[in-house]
Amino acid sequence: MLAQQSRLILAHATPMLLAQLSSMGMMVIDTALLGHYGTDDLAAVAIGGGIYISVVFALAGILQAVAPTVAHLRGAGRDREIAAVLQQALWLALLLAGPGMLLLLHPAPLLALSRIDPLVESKTRAYLALLALGMPTILLYRTFHAFCNALGQPRPLLLISLGNTLLHGLLASLLVTGAWGGEALGVLGCGISNVTVSCFSLLAATAHLRRSPVLRPYRLFAAWQLPRCKPLGQLLRLGLPMGFSHFVEISSFTLMALFVAQLGATTVAGHRIVANLAAICYMLPLALGIATLSQVGQAAGARDWPRAEHSISAGLLLAGGLSALLGLLLWLSAAPLTAAYTDDPAVQVVALGLLGYVAFYQLFDAVQTIAAHALRGYRITLAPMLVHIACFWGVGLLGGWWLAFKAAQPMGASGFWLASLLSLVLAAVLLAALLKRAMRAVRQ
Repeated sequence: MLAQQSRLILAHATPMLLAQLSSMGMMVIDTALLGHYGTDDLAAVAIGGGIYISVVFALAGILQAVAPTVAHLRGAGRDREIAAVLQQALWLALLLAGPGMLLLLHPAPLLALSRIDPLVESKTRAYLALLALGMPTILLYRTFHAFCNALGQPRPLLLISLGNTLLHGLLASLLVTGAWGGEALGVLGCGISNVTVSCFSLLAATAHLRRSPVLRPYRLFAAWQLPRCKPLGQLLRLGLPMGFSHFVEISSFTLMALFVAQLGATTVAGHRIVANLAAICYMLPLALGIATLSQVGQAAGARDWPRAEHSISAGLLLAGGLSALLGLLLWLSAAPLTAAYTDDPAVQVVALGLLGYVAFYQLFDAVQTIAAHALRGYRITLAPMLVHIACFWGVGLLGGWWLAFKAAQPMGASGFWLASLLSLVLAAVLLAALLKRAMRAVRQ
């Protein structure tokens, strides 16, 4: 059964990983284009992109409640109830878009957390205002994303993601550099392209939901329901801890970027490169975690506890081994990777000094990611959220701030990355213990 679950997880995770790497390609494109365009624009996309990702992942994390809910229904053979869950989740996405847009249009409380160069702050505000326009479409698409993963159907996500990256690569390169025949827009060009791509994603997702022969038996658009308090409340009870957990994990890096901003544009740019590489590396355990959640959720819905346990074991073995190998490759290729991002020697020095932390923590990040997703497959979401708060905000962010600025020998940006490493080690230990306890509890 372990071998069978390993094959199922790999079959799901492989296209999921490719889809997420393709999506990350958009961030790579932004960083590479602006790294050669101007340090101020690169710093703006580092700060603004961090805020945007924090907001989107927090709200999309709430919508991730679709995944364990649909997986349990699928495992229990209650396919007729799946359409109603998706419809309510789409309504929830629209309801959440309003607060998301307000946060992006009024980022002053977040930007006030650090001293930022006025020119960089101006560019950051303009970038976030553009991204706010795409908030409804991106949240609707993320609902579709979670739904496909719950059913173990990642291939449509891969195709859409590849289309997104190709479209963004073309649009951003034209708009950022002025190759479109007008003014070079810099970071604003990246913002316009991102909004355009989010609209394309939603159109493609809608077409798949309506035309896919695999989804036709679920009758997803038949008997369309208006928003209903009870199912929305159920999604929120399950999804709010998931969303806040995502927010804590992502915002710890966002706030880190804001604190690092007071060290100067060069340090921010180097930090951005390392954060970008860290995010790319995270796609491997995340893809395996999403696949593990789907398998655990369907097994739990069928009350097949041995299958759920073998899914967890397979996910941990695959993610741990592959992530450790990835960390080694990252360490060996550090110099050419940083050179590919920027021509500025000073920025390269900063990035090289931070990259070792990312290479070392890959194994621990893999364990905590799989454990958290497996717990969500059991529909346990509150405990992982509390662990993430303690580890990522307590140890990672506050500890990093102290090491960076208040220690006897302040470490600067390195202090934040060292604290992040320690936070991931602690999160891996705590979440693994919680998962072991949950597996024992459901058997009893």
